[in-house]
Amino acid sequence: MDVGQVLALYDREQRREIDYPDMRKDILPHLVRFVRDRPGMSFVLYSDLDETTADAAIDEQIAYFRERDLIFEWKVYGHDRPADLVERLVARGFEAEEPDAIMVLDVEAAPPALLAPPAVDVRRILDPAQLTEVAGILEKVWGEDFNWIYGRLGSHMAIPGYLSIYVAYAGDVPASAGWIYFHPGDFAGLWGGSTLEEYRGRGLYSALLAVRVQEARARGVRYLTIDAGEMSRPIVARHGFEVITYATACEWKGGEIKN
Repeated sequence: MDVGQVLALYDREQRREIDYPDMRKDILPHLVRFVRDRPGMSFVLYSDLDETTADAAIDEQIAYFRERDLIFEWKVYGHDRPADLVERLVARGFEAEEPDAIMVLDVEAAPPALLAPPAVDVRRILDPAQLTEVAGILEKVWGEDFNWIYGRLGSHMAIPGYLSIYVAYAGDVPASAGWIYFHPGDFAGLWGGSTLEEYRGRGLYSALLAVRVQEARARGVRYLTIDAGEMSRPIVARHGFEVITYATACEWKGGEIKN
């Protein structure tokens, strides 16, 4: 896989041209932002700035979202300019999360382990009422409120061919969950991928990965992407995913600009 070529395609399709059904997209001269009402998160997904334009652009976005009382984050990729963009955001009241690795699998080159039938019980969720299982897993894993799952994923399930959600079971216990979004173009995106602590090491995460890779392959998707944190990064790397860049989510927390 030519990482530079895939990264350029990713920037175009997944950051500049992508659309989300529940968000308004604003294409501005040097950035692309997506806006949704509270309690949802709005975000700046793409920017093309430099040392002379970054500070003004940041201040303009803060003013825009503050005036509308919206919460938002700025997603900074490792190759974005200027090189100190994260530091500039933090100086203006943003809080930076730990970077995720943006990893890509060439579906045509998927290893045999991802193309074999899963060895555990994996089921696709077809009824929005079953999202209680997904939210329950995520809340136990992360210790956070995942009520947004019902509205967002529930509405996206009604869009034909857009979203597939899977749960892996340990006996009768829903123990791991993940989903895949299919956007127009060359990429599909993997999300979720969370397993209850007491059921880790049983192949549930890998089984969820396999069923999603197989669906993507059947649908002619060229590349799969995942924003991989520390837990998932070594697993997907073993299955052929390669790092193309890193991304840092910077959430606006308010406060005064630090000079």
